[in-house]
Amino acid sequence: MKIVFATANKGKIREASEILGPGFEVVSPADLGIFDDIEETGSTFRENSLIKAEYISRKTGLDCFADDSGLCVDALGGAPGVHSARYATDGHDFEANIAKLLAELGDNQQRKARFRCVVTLLVAGVPHFFEGTCEGSIAFSKAGCGGFGYDPVFIPDAWPDRTLAELSPDDKNAISHRGQALRLMSAWLSDKSR
Repeated sequence: MKIVFATANKGKIREASEILGPGFEVVSPADLGIFDDIEETGSTFRENSLIKAEYISRKTGLDCFADDSGLCVDALGGAPGVHSARYATDGHDFEANIAKLLAELGDNQQRKARFRCVVTLLVAGVPHFFEGTCEGSIAFSKAGCGGFGYDPVFIPDAWPDRTLAELSPDDKNAISHRGQALRLMSAWLSDKSR
């Protein structure tokens, strides 16, 4: 099944292709000649995910899905939350975002956090929502070179001695917030096609 993933993030495209498997051909808007920057004006992950899915569905006329995800840190009142990608700057500068996050936490020992993800799948214009959460904590410094975004400073509860950036792609996908949401979406699509 060919499906459009409403993202320009190559890391997310790769992850979605790996998680959904060979039964799905995941294409990006760029693959279809669409390079628009979609303004995320929602105040929740669900709202932003729906905004992106509806925008790309209107532009392509195809079924598509979008995700909105972010890091929620308890000691920062849930920040950066929906502003995770643009936490330090208007762009997606994760080096700056990580630096700001670590500076704001300082030597605070309360570092509990979670990644949250909402995937919106639009099929024939009808939205379906799938959610995932990955519990963990924020490291005091970066470690690892895999993944993307905040992965070098997020220690998942399932792997308490490693950051997400130190895990193999398969290990990360097995526990990640996006992996959970995409597996739920995949199961829903499989049931629907029976």
